[in-house]
Amino acid sequence: MKFAKEIRVGNIIMVDSKPMIVLRSDVNGSSRTGFTYKWKMKNLLTNSPLESVFRGDDKFDVVVLDKKPVTYSYFADPLYVFMDEEYNQYEIEGENMGDAIGYLKDGMQCEAVFYEGKAISVEMPTTIVRKVAYSEPAVKGNTSGNVLKEAKIENAIEANQITVMVPLFVSQDDDIEIDTRTNEYKKVVRG
Repeated sequence: MKFAKEIRVGNIIMVDSKPMIVLRSDVNGSSRTGFTYKWKMKNLLTNSPLESVFRGDDKFDVVVLDKKPVTYSYFADPLYVFMDEEYNQYEIEGENMGDAIGYLKDGMQCEAVFYEGKAISVEMPTTIVRKVAYSEPAVKGNTSGNVLKEAKIENAIEANQITVMVPLFVSQDDDIEIDTRTNEYKKVVRG
């Protein structure tokens, strides 16, 4: 058990017997009157948001989630199916995938996150390399400053294709490195 004042953003806690991840924490008060903590949270099982205010001496169970390396196998609407090294399959609902949907590619390695033995989401590697599926060609004379253009990257399901802002010299079929936490272009990967 931890006090509310010890809980940080990113911690997973039990609130009314539901696993919640703390997305934002605002502190109000003073040492004389006591502090209150206003948390913006998300239910890990249903993705429903919740905002609540707690006193600094309120206690919470902190949950440590299990993680296991898995490989993306296929999409069985609305479930994404992953397989571990023992050929066990795990199905994760699309609404629990978050931004990871845009980066999925057949045979991709990632980590499944488990709560009470059930796969509830996946975590992408910090950086990935993807081929640019479509990008407008650079316009001659438009090279002053740090000019960016949109590029769609390849993934397993075309409907979930995401767009990354890239420099003008990046063209279609180039392999680029992307930071999955921020969806930012890092560099072109050659050969």
